[in-house]
Amino acid sequence: MAARPDVPGAAASRVPDEAAPRIPPFRGNVLGEARVQLELAALLGSQVHRGVGVPHGDGAPVVLVPGFGAGDVSLAVLRAWLRRIGHRTYRSGIAWNVDCSEAAVRRLDRRVSDVAERSGRPVALIGHSRGGLLAHAVAVRRPSRVRAVITLGSPLSSPFDASVLTLAAVGWARLGQSLWRPARPQCLTTSCPCAFGADLRRVGPVPLTSIRTSEDGIVRPESCVAPAGGGPGSGADPGAVSNVVVRGSHLGLCVNAAVYREIAHAL
Repeated sequence: MAARPDVPGAAASRVPDEAAPRIPPFRGNVLGEARVQLELAALLGSQVHRGVGVPHGDGAPVVLVPGFGAGDVSLAVLRAWLRRIGHRTYRSGIAWNVDCSEAAVRRLDRRVSDVAERSGRPVALIGHSRGGLLAHAVAVRRPSRVRAVITLGSPLSSPFDASVLTLAAVGWARLGQSLWRPARPQCLTTSCPCAFGADLRRVGPVPLTSIRTSEDGIVRPESCVAPAGGGPGSGADPGAVSNVVVRGSHLGLCVNAAVYREIAHAL
């Protein structure tokens, strides 16, 4: 694989492997992401939104995790729909998903543990974009508390394989982290030594469904493909892995009728 910079958005300082193909930057498609409002309108007028033709739940707990730079409010439509078709939903407690990944995973872990204890049942996790990475990490650490993970546009195979504008935003978030936590200069980089990075390279026993869009304007679609089989250092039999492709925008994965149908079946 071509060498990538340790810091998202920064120029590579290492000499690239000449034998490896150079992976061009992902420029994304900002204009394509503007159709999210049209996708929401299409969802609200669909049979899926009314709960017709999709499997219904039995009150099992579901925790929803927002994407980078977003909060629980970004998943309000999905949360309301899940309740309407018979699932018991819970917020992640994230107001603005820009914190240190390890700190965010630990808080989400505590939240999942609390929901599992209160409900007496393992929890399903649905994460959008970066939220899916956090959800996957929790499932790897606490497989007894998580019954399924569903990721929406999450770069599972390469967490920083996003558009240049998104990486610029990550760079600003990293700058804020360096001021807030000066003892963690590698936070939000590929060289971060925290356990979170190792968790992403593992495949645990919890069933994983990765839903991606072939028209993603923020995350490179290929990076959302979840690997099948045991990952490096897995140490456990892998759970079932399913990769699903839909059409639409990255932001619209939270309000996409085709995605909702896949979520209902995965749960």
